[in-house]
Amino acid sequence: MPSPASPGPASPSHASSPGRDVQHGCLGDAAPLLVAAQRVLALAAEHDAAIATAESCTGGLLASLLTDIEGYGRWFDRGFVTYSAQAKSEMLGIDLVELRRHDPVSRAIAEAMARGALAHSRAGLVAAITGNAGTGGPRDEPGLAHIAVLRRDGGLLLRECHYGARPRDAVRLHLAGAALAMMADALNAARG
Repeated sequence: MPSPASPGPASPSHASSPGRDVQHGCLGDAAPLLVAAQRVLALAAEHDAAIATAESCTGGLLASLLTDIEGYGRWFDRGFVTYSAQAKSEMLGIDLVELRRHDPVSRAIAEAMARGALAHSRAGLVAAITGNAGTGGPRDEPGLAHIAVLRRDGGLLLRECHYGARPRDAVRLHLAGAALAMMADALNAARG
């Protein structure tokens, strides 16, 4: 894959679209997340690895942060928002039997989402997030989430997160930040 014509903006204040400030919707100050997204995209360009995302509770927030950065469009391949079990099956190819066997908020489903996104994209790196950003159901742990980051060469990072009963937007922001950090770690590990 050819390198982008421009390495992208140097400062986070330029990381958002023209006419927008660094607030990301109602989610508050996204400037640190945009800096992290820019770092991930720069590493992806350096490694010639396109990125894909598979998101449930974050609803496309991670993909949005990655696509807010100018100059790196060729390094973001696609994002899957798979909130329901049916969407996970149809879009990512996860077997419905597997989805019934595991809790939707589990390490197994996060990994299956990452593997499905890798199989259904041209990406060299994928990040998958599943969790309870809000209070969930009566038996669900509020703020529990799982993140899986997978490289095409097989490198896999998994993380279980416990954010508790925080506001939904705060949990989603934390998850996006954690996924970006894991993506950077996965790309840095590919150097060795």
